[in-house]
Amino acid sequence: MALSKLERRARIKRRIRKIISGTATKPRLSVYRSNKEIYAQLVDDVNGVTLASVSSRDKEIKASTKLEGASAVGKSIAEKATKAGVDTVAFDRNGYLYHGRVKVLAEAAREAGLKF
Repeated sequence: MALSKLERRARIKRRIRKIISGTATKPRLSVYRSNKEIYAQLVDDVNGVTLASVSSRDKEIKASTKLEGASAVGKSIAEKATKAGVDTVAFDRNGYLYHGRVKVLAEAAREAGLKF
């Protein structure tokens, strides 16, 4: 029996989260992608705290296309991470393929100084 797209993503997500966990010194950079928007947050899983979050819905993020929005979110989350004293993160693609908007966000965050 073939899995639906959502079931497949949920299975991949569980597999990834077994391995990746965020700490205060190396938080998890979690990415969520909806049909229109993209969201990124830095999570400390040990204390159960979100250190910083950015989305393409934020007022300071101006983008005409979804890819530009993803790039702006990547830069912004990297800036917020450096303000919080974080330079290294564990990238959690949340079951999405590393391609398209997820890849653009990751590359923009790397260019802005985040290491992962």
